[in-house]
Amino acid sequence: MESLNLPEFAYKVKQVNGKPHIFDIIRRKYVSLTPEEWVRQHFIHLLISHYGYPKSLFAVETGLVYNSLAKRSDIMVLSSNSLPFLLIECKAPFVPVTEATFAQISRYNFTLQPQYLAVTNGMSHYCFKAVNGQIEFMDDFPAYGINNI
Repeated sequence: MESLNLPEFAYKVKQVNGKPHIFDIIRRKYVSLTPEEWVRQHFIHLLISHYGYPKSLFAVETGLVYNSLAKRSDIMVLSSNSLPFLLIECKAPFVPVTEATFAQISRYNFTLQPQYLAVTNGMSHYCFKAVNGQIEFMDDFPAYGINNI
């Protein structure tokens, strides 16, 4: 897999029916190792090891409904009272983060309304707050702690 602009972590990969699968510590199972999954797993480990989020607050590839359409969010970090706190949209490293990516996560924001949103392709990462319809970009991702969650 491609080297990312994210810290390395100790991952477990195995072959299932001749295809690589990576162990997801949140879903507690091996999942197909696609380029997007590679980014998702790196980002999950970043949030846990560098920003202090407990695994118990994560939801991965959970469903949501937007305009009667079923969608899936890549990574959702919940607050301690189980409300959406940080929503992350992951793309494969070769997929550029574009206006369409921001539009996609904005649609999810309309339904879930987390405090923070982020988009990443493993190479470029953006975190922002949507406040009264305005986007406020952050210099870093919010760390887990009393002031944030």
